Amino acid sequence: MWEKKPLLFLILATMTILVGTIVTMVLPFFWVNTEADRIETVTPYSPLEQAGRDIYIREGCNNCHTQTVRPLVAEVLRYGEYSKSGEYIYDRPHLWGSRRTGPDLARVGGKYPDAWHYQHMAEPASMFPRTNMPAYPFLSDRTLNPRSVERNMRALGLPYTDAEIATLEGKTEMDAMVAYMQKLGTGIPWREAARTTFVGELTNPYSGDASVLPEARQIYAQNCAACHGAELQGGIGPALRGGGKSESQLYEITYNGIMEKGMPGYSHLGSDRVWKLITLMKAE
Repeated sequence: MWEKKPLLFLILATMTILVGTIVTMVLPFFWVNTEADRIETVTPYSPLEQAGRDIYIREGCNNCHTQTVRPLVAEVLRYGEYSKSGEYIYDRPHLWGSRRTGPDLARVGGKYPDAWHYQHMAEPASMFPRTNMPAYPFLSDRTLNPRSVERNMRALGLPYTDAEIATLEGKTEMDAMVAYMQKLGTGIPWREAARTTFVGELTNPYSGDASVLPEARQIYAQNCAACHGAELQGGIGPALRGGGKSESQLYEITYNGIMEKGMPGYSHLGSDRVWKLITLMKAE
């Protein structure tokens, strides 16, 4: 029947597609990312953070990095608590993304210290030897123009004062990028909720076992050397040779991280590999 009425079929098919598009891609924006979704702890970007966000977009970072953690077990374990719509209330435009050539950045804020980000942006391969991320050392040579940033912010309707804009004087694009990185994901206190509390005595099954040291050095080189030095001598982070802390204390620090100092937790390595790292630290 339809082959005899191609015009009617075309009209009905077009209407069906339009209805589906409106329902799935237009109407949801009337009830998401609104005042009703606001999370009290989510605050606006500072002028420096907003400037960093603009640079992030300019350099195409959103083509390789997403900024949304889906509510899937594998993603939550790797990146942290899944994303909430209220976290994006101040994003214009949103940068959720759809491709992950690089890791998701929705929870990167506070994961590493500032010095880590400066080094990583200038020379990514020094932190992750096999990365294909390009280097951005030139950001340190470019000074922000407060008046240009102000025009961008007014175009977006952001209510910054002249005094707030003035804080951009003397700041570089690298400063802005790092400030933006450190803002991401900090609107909700998810790290405190994710912290593991250990009950009872922690005992290292590999204490004093030299046979695990070759594997431990490989784990260390892949996860720790960029901040603590190839020989545990220290760098961005402190030296890890020996030290006065017990094995159980070192385990808890390594497993959970130290949020206030920008050290990530390594619970994703699993207890066995974390203990091997502790054995290496105590053996040096």
